[in-house]
Amino acid sequence: METTYQKPSLQGYYGKFGGAYIPEMLHRNVEELQSRYLDIMSDAAFQKEFRSLLKDYVGRPTPLFYAKRLSKQFNTNIWLKREDLCHTGAHKINNTVGQILLAERLGKKRIIAETGAGQHGVATATVCALKGVECIVYMGEKDIERQAPNVARMKMLGAKVVPATSGSKTLKDATNEAIRDWINNPNDTHYIIGSVVGPHPYPDMVAKFQSVISEEMRWQLKEHTGKDLPTHVMACVGGGSNAAGAFYHFLDELSVQLIAVEAAGHGVNSGLSAATTQLGKPGILHGSKSLLMQTADGQVVEPHSISAGLDYPGIGPMHANLFESGRGVFLSATDEEALDAAFEVSKLEGIIPALETAHAFAVLHNYKFKEDDQVIICLSGRGDKDLATYMKVMES
Repeated sequence: METTYQKPSLQGYYGKFGGAYIPEMLHRNVEELQSRYLDIMSDAAFQKEFRSLLKDYVGRPTPLFYAKRLSKQFNTNIWLKREDLCHTGAHKINNTVGQILLAERLGKKRIIAETGAGQHGVATATVCALKGVECIVYMGEKDIERQAPNVARMKMLGAKVVPATSGSKTLKDATNEAIRDWINNPNDTHYIIGSVVGPHPYPDMVAKFQSVISEEMRWQLKEHTGKDLPTHVMACVGGGSNAAGAFYHFLDELSVQLIAVEAAGHGVNSGLSAATTQLGKPGILHGSKSLLMQTADGQVVEPHSISAGLDYPGIGPMHANLFESGRGVFLSATDEEALDAAFEVSKLEGIIPALETAHAFAVLHNYKFKEDDQVIICLSGRGDKDLATYMKVMES
């Protein structure tokens, strides 16, 4: 059963957040998507190909792993949804597989994407290689430097990586460049947005493709414990696609507490942060109305996070509604706390998490769980791409 939390209005609003605020040149593209995405996605042939690729190419279902030593440390039951074991090393591939099949059915011959941590860029380049489609990935110049392994992977997969050199030279700026490209090439190009942001129908479409995460969580937890509902589901949030996927099939189960963890950077009030729900006000960015870090006169405040995937001044409209309605609990972790958590999880469970995911682990220390709670953490990506950052810490 779909609820108001899951399902936006016909105009793409979750509560007062969402919609499609787009330049005239993109109306035709966005309207085509709005009018066709649900029919395409519900088509039996589409679902058959999508599910087949998730199983045989992506490697789904991903395991739900009982983290014994972590559970002992926090005196509760902690489960890790192992999205780091997906092909390409993160949850991003779930969405790009869905969107490349959609683009194929829309007759698009050219794909563009934006990326921060590079995982979405790699996932997009991967499915474009699979389907033999031209791929252009926009990435902030700063992120190109700090995520060099993923840049190399994209190029090896045949994608063209274009640096965004304006603003903070991170995810926001890469998104701006991708939207400019789409305006200039409206006929043959599909923009694969990597998170639950952008104009309607992207937030809904991406959440639906990522919802396979929580779909699996339910039957996997039941296999392990006899119950399909955990007490808590936790995930890191930048734009929020892994969290949207992890929360999706629990949104109407009010007994399940949904915990989203944003990047506090150097501290929420340090001026170097990406804790949007704490610092943001309603505003419009990249085609939708949501919570946005901005100055008094509406200029976007440059975000900061040690993790490139959380370095974004906004949040998806679904999450803005979860925050404002009180359905979701939104916390934040600093760069330092995330780093500490990454090393702790690595040593306790033999899993090196992505820096983004490490933010979700970081709040375990300031959360009180009961002994019989069942806590699922979405381990959204693996830490290979962040080894240079981790090595700097080890050397200091």
